[in-house]
Amino acid sequence: MRTSNIRLTAGLLILFWGGLLGSALCEEPSSTPVFTAEIAQSIINNKIALDTIWVLVAAFLVFFMNTGFGMLESGLCRAKNTVNILAKNFIVFAISSLAFWVIGWGLMFGDGNGFLGLKGLWFVTGSDNSPASGDQYQGAYSSIAWATVPIWAKFFFQLVFAGTAATIVSGAVAERIKFHSFMIFSFILVALMYPLTGHWIWGGGWLQKLGMWDFAGSTVVHSVGGWAALAGILLLGSRLGKYRTDGSARPIFGHNMTTAALGVFILWLGWFGFNPGSTMAAASFDIARIVVTTNSAAAAASLSATITAWLIMGKPDLSMTLNGCLAGLVAITAPCAFVGIGSSAIIGLGAGILVVLAVLFFDKIRIDDPVGALSVHLVNGVFGTLAVGLFAQEVIMPGTTGNGLFFGGGWKLLKAQAFGVLAVGAFTFVLALVLWGIIKALFGLRVSRGEEIQGLDVGEHGMEAYPDFQGFLTK
Repeated sequence: MRTSNIRLTAGLLILFWGGLLGSALCEEPSSTPVFTAEIAQSIINNKIALDTIWVLVAAFLVFFMNTGFGMLESGLCRAKNTVNILAKNFIVFAISSLAFWVIGWGLMFGDGNGFLGLKGLWFVTGSDNSPASGDQYQGAYSSIAWATVPIWAKFFFQLVFAGTAATIVSGAVAERIKFHSFMIFSFILVALMYPLTGHWIWGGGWLQKLGMWDFAGSTVVHSVGGWAALAGILLLGSRLGKYRTDGSARPIFGHNMTTAALGVFILWLGWFGFNPGSTMAAASFDIARIVVTTNSAAAAASLSATITAWLIMGKPDLSMTLNGCLAGLVAITAPCAFVGIGSSAIIGLGAGILVVLAVLFFDKIRIDDPVGALSVHLVNGVFGTLAVGLFAQEVIMPGTTGNGLFFGGGWKLLKAQAFGVLAVGAFTFVLALVLWGIIKALFGLRVSRGEEIQGLDVGEHGMEAYPDFQGFLTK
C-alpha cells in the first residue's frame, strides 16, 4: 500500500511539472519588460527613505554638539558660572527652534529676491511637494529643492545649524552677560540675522549667484556667529580683573579641563554629521571623502596648535590644543567637499597656527573672549571660506567651484570668496552692534559688579553647580 502511494504521488508530480514545462515552452515570449514602473518607483522610494534617515541621523549628531559646547564652555570658565553657562547652552536651542520655525526658515530658503526669502515666510507653511526635486518640484522653497527628502527633514537639518550659530555667541560673552538679554539677542539672531545672510549664500541669493561657495557653513554659520559675538564683546567689555593696569592680560583659568576635553571630543564627533550631512543624500559618494577631509583638518590643526603654543608659551597648553582642533573643523567646513585630503591637512595646519596667534592678538587688544570663540569661529570661519578659493579642485566635485588659485584656477574664485566674507561680515557686525545697543539701552547687558564677583550661578539663577565646595566656587 505504501509503495503504491509513493508511485501515485510520483506520477502526479511528473504530470504537474511536465504540464508547467510544456506550458512555458508553448507560451509566446512576454513583451512586458522585467524592469517595471513599480520596481522603478520602489527604488526611488527606497532612496528617499535612505536619504531621509541619513539627513536625520546627521542632524541628530549636530544637535548633540550642543552638549559639546556646554561642556567646553563650562569647563573653560570658572566654577561659579557653570549653571549660567549650561542654562544658556540649553535655552539657546529652544529659542532657536521656535525662531527658525516662525520666520527664520522662510527668510532663508523662501523664494524671493537676492536678499531675502518672501514666499512661505511664516511657520514653514509655503506650498511644497518635497521630496520631489529639480523640474518636478513645485513649491515656495526651490533653492533647497535639490535635496530629495521631505520638507521637515530639510527643516530640522537646517534648524540645528541655526542653533549652532547662536551657541557660538554664548561662550564669547560668558561670565558677565544678563541671561534675559542673551535670550533676546539669540531669538533675533536666529529669526533675522542668520537667515538673511544664509539666504545670500544658500538660498539662491546674490552671493550664490556671484559664485561664492560655502559647503557646510564656515561663513554662513561660524563667522556669522563670530561677528555677532564680537559686537557683543565690544559693548559688554571685559570681565573684572582680566586686564592689569598696564593693559596686559591676566590669565583666568577654567575650572574643569576634563569637561572641556570631553566637550571637544563630542564636537569632533558632531562634525561628522555637520559636514558630510550637508550632502543631504545617503547615496552620495562624497560622504566618505568629506569625513576624511574633516578629520584630517582637525588632526592637523590639533598638532599645529599644540606645537605653536609650545614654541610661544613654553609649554603645550591643553586649551590651545582643544581650540586648535575646533579651529581645524571650522576651517574645513566650507571647503570639505571641494578639496583633496592633502589640502585639508594643510588647511588644518594653518588653522591651528592661526587660532593660537588670534587668541594672543585678542588679548593684546583687550578683547576678552573667555573660551576663544572669536579665534575659533570668526578667524577660522573667514580662513576656511578663503581656503575654498585657494585649494578647490574641480575634478573632486565637477560642476561646482572650479579650481582654486593653487590649482590653476586664477583669482576669480578667491575674489568671490573674499567679497562674500566682507559682505557678510560687515552686514552682520553692524546689525549685531545695533541690536546689542538697543538691548543694552532697554534691558541692560551686564550683570552688576557684585553679581559678577559672586558668580552668575547665584545672581542669575539662585543655585550653584557645586554647592558642597564653597571655597572652590568663590575663586
